[in-house]
Amino acid sequence: MDPIDAIDDATAAAAFRRLVHHLRHRDDAQNVDLMGLAGFCRNCLSDWIGEAGGLPKEEARTAIYGMPYDAWKQAHQQEATPEQLARMKASIARNA
Repeated sequence: MDPIDAIDDATAAAAFRRLVHHLRHRDDAQNVDLMGLAGFCRNCLSDWIGEAGGLPKEEARTAIYGMPYDAWKQAHQQEATPEQLARMKASIARNA
């Protein structure tokens, strides 16, 4: 058994909420950089919530961002550089 499977749901949920609050606080961490380093970002988290049957896409994004996605993008998202986009593309390829 993988040790992650031994973590009870309440503990896993608390850790997930802490991660989401951390990402809300660190709005300087751009999604393109998260994708480039780890192969996932805030949008992935909201998609995973939807895939798990938790919430519709827009509601899941609002839950992750703490505000409507379009408002977050306008307030915090910067234009991605060609280098960031290249790192993201290479990182996504590793997800397969």
